Amino acid sequence: MLSSLFNLLFPKTCNGCDGLLLESEDVVCTACRHDMPFTLHHLNAENETFKKFYGRLPLEHASAFLYFHKEGMVQQMVHNLKYRKQQEVGRLLGQLHAEDLKTVEALKDVTDIIPVPMHPKKLRQRGYNQVTEFGKALAEGLGKNYNEAILVKKVHTQTQTKKNLAARAAIANAFDVNFTEADSGRHFLLIDDVITTGSTLEACGRELLKIPGAKVSIVTMAYAH
Repeated sequence: MLSSLFNLLFPKTCNGCDGLLLESEDVVCTACRHDMPFTLHHLNAENETFKKFYGRLPLEHASAFLYFHKEGMVQQMVHNLKYRKQQEVGRLLGQLHAEDLKTVEALKDVTDIIPVPMHPKKLRQRGYNQVTEFGKALAEGLGKNYNEAILVKKVHTQTQTKKNLAARAAIANAFDVNFTEADSGRHFLLIDDVITTGSTLEACGRELLKIPGAKVSIVTMAYAH
């Protein structure tokens, strides 16, 4: 009764289309779930995300879950996740994509899921890292360790959408890795929200590969076209 009254006064809307959600729906409506632009990268090892890092970073696997189109559904979902505190978007995408990634042989020996970190100043401003819930849902679904302590961002940089060439070059030195001997030989699955140039992920991956015997894979929520 109280739940129905609350929903009547404060109706839940879809994070993909802004339409009203039915009581049986959550986060995104049924229509948007059916229309999600899946990349199916997990079915093709030589996919466009993996190819983006050719000659840049040695990876075991790289893939994105959805295609990100300007003014599209995924852009709306990511915007709500990052700027409207809709962290349930990340959790839903992580839960859905974990089922896909269970079939990827190259990820069977992953030990840790590592989020691209935010600078402490930006983290204080936003209040959360937008990939945290995505990563935790992947970790839970895949039975892996979620580790946000090993990689840190030491330089506050501009957002990806506003970067010029000089700023993109600066990102290469924006991260640092904290590791002990116990971290040697581990397989790290590095995660982020949207892959554009790949510069941030490359910088993070290079830091992780400083750990003796480390292997790195990459998974993102979306791939920007």
